[in-house]
This record gives sequence, C-alpha cells and structure tokens, in this order.
Amino acid sequence: MMVRLALCAAAAALAAPAVAQVPAKPLFASTAPLALTIDAPFGGLLRNRGSEKQVDGILTDERGNRLPIRVGLRGLTRRTGDICAFAPLMVRFAVPPPATSTFAGQKKLKLVTHCRQAADGDRFTLLEYAGYRLYAALTPKSFGARLATISYREPNGRTVATRPAFFIEDLDDVAARNGVAEIRTKARVPLADISPTDGALYGLFQHMIANHDWSMRAGPAGDNCCHNAKLIGSLATGAAVPIPYDFDFSGFVSAPYATPPEQLNLSSVRQRKYRGFCAHNPAVVAAARAIRDKQPALLAEIAAIPGLDRGAAAQAHAFLQPFFAEIATDASLQANILGRCVG
Repeated sequence: MMVRLALCAAAAALAAPAVAQVPAKPLFASTAPLALTIDAPFGGLLRNRGSEKQVDGILTDERGNRLPIRVGLRGLTRRTGDICAFAPLMVRFAVPPPATSTFAGQKKLKLVTHCRQAADGDRFTLLEYAGYRLYAALTPKSFGARLATISYREPNGRTVATRPAFFIEDLDDVAARNGVAEIRTKARVPLADISPTDGALYGLFQHMIANHDWSMRAGPAGDNCCHNAKLIGSLATGAAVPIPYDFDFSGFVSAPYATPPEQLNLSSVRQRKYRGFCAHNPAVVAAARAIRDKQPALLAEIAAIPGLDRGAAAQAHAFLQPFFAEIATDASLQANILGRCVG
C-alpha cells in the first residue's frame, strides 16, 4: 500500500499543473497571407553568419503599424552561406505590439525565409509551409504557421528581396492553446513517457512526408530535447506530446541541399523508411484510419497554398500517393509499416 501511494505521489509530482486552454493569438488565428516589410541592416547580418549579433529593425505590418524589432540569424544548415543566400531569422519585438496589430501578443517569432535567390526556389518555402498546414489539419497539437510576402529593406531604403516566408508559432502559445505546459529537458525521454496517440501520429506523419531528420526522444548533445521536435504536456507516463518542425530535409520538400542521414542507408531524401516505435503500433492503426479519412482534405490543403504553382502542387500530390497506398487498408498498413517499426 505504501509503495502504491509513493508511486502515485511521484506521478503527481511529474504531472504539469492544469492550464486553461486559450484561443490562438491574432497572427495564428488566420491563414490569410500577409504583406509585410522589414527594414534592417541585412547586409551586415548576412556577412557575419557565425555571430549571434542582433540588429535593430522595423517590421511594418499590413495595417501600417511600424513595430520596433530586434533581428538575428538562426538555424544550422540554412544559416550557412554556401548553402543559402539568405538565412532564417529570429524576430524579437522590442516593445509589445499594439492591439491593432496582427502581431499583438507576440514577443519573439521564428521566421522561415527563402534560401536561394532563384525565383523557382520559392516552391521549397511554400512546400515546407504546406508541411505545417498538413500536420495542423491532423491535430491541434501542432505549430501554427502564417504565410507572408516580405520585402526586406536596408536602412537606406534599398530592397534586398521580396519573397514568401512564414512565421512559426511560439511553443508556449501552442501549449496554451492545448491547455498544457511546455516541457524542457536535456535528458533522453523514456518511450513510456511519450503519448502513444501523439507519438504514433508524429511517426506516421514523418513517414508520409519522408522526413528522417528528427527524434521525438532526444536532442543534440547538450541541447534540449528533441531533434526537430518540441514537447508539450508533462513528463509522466504517456503524457508527453512531440510536435514536429523543420521539414526542409523531407522528401516532400526536396530542398536542393537536403540529404538523408547516413546511418539510414537511403539513396535519396525522397525514399521512405518508417521509424515509428513498435510500442505505438496499436495507436498507429487509429492514426492511419484518421489520415485515410482526411486524405481529400490534406490534398486540398496543398492545392490551396497561395503562390504554389499547379505543377509543384501536382508533384506534391503525386509524392504522397505511395504513402496513401501503404495505409489504404489495415492489411496494407501491417505489411508496409507496422512490420517495419523500431524497437
């Protein structure tokens, strides 16, 4: 009896306090694309990519609000000059945006920008944005993304580029929408602490878009968990929810610089290899059925991405078809996916 009470007390200590669900903030309450301008000394930033320096800038929103910001570079691969002409940005608001702004309530935001100057490179940005939209169509436990056409200008008024980009919702806000808390840990997360329902959907989605650049249980050495995933919920048995991000190394996006992890022995990022956990197999069956039901809606999401040309949308649809064939029935799911699980 005492042992049972001690175990219950330990579980209660690990569980996060209940958090009231809140609606999405204005920026992520809509998917309508924005038209914005950011004025900042981009030339100096891009010449010093190894620096953590932040510079002052102004973000002008679609309503004409001029919002003081601090801008810095972020990322790993895309921050490298020989990979990308431009780099992903972190935008921090120097003062709280007014209630009249779409950015009301925001403090800092990741901004996924174009990589290369060639205009046809925009499809990679738009396809990665589509990846976020696809996951959001499957679960609210997902990062919101807001598409924008952004003009980047030097302080002297010279336009550096005007290209599609998208903002990613802050993890605290994702957690608040779902009535839970953010999880921060540097430790490897026990598989038993991962929600089977959410872990199953996570693994199946990554297989759908042929993304292998992730871990739902561990991050790089010395860094927070997880690799291209964040956790919300609590570190109690079956209560941690992994949320994916960064899809540029997926076959669905097929960015020019993307390569598969060497240890997986794949010939291309477009090759699928299921990496979900065997412990989640019962939940994968339910997740696959839900994805089957939503197949028309998922394909419609891709077709509706503003600025994505018909050819690119058709290629994206075609890329997903083999996956839909794999999960077409419970029997095909068993043969193609469940029997190839990890662990």
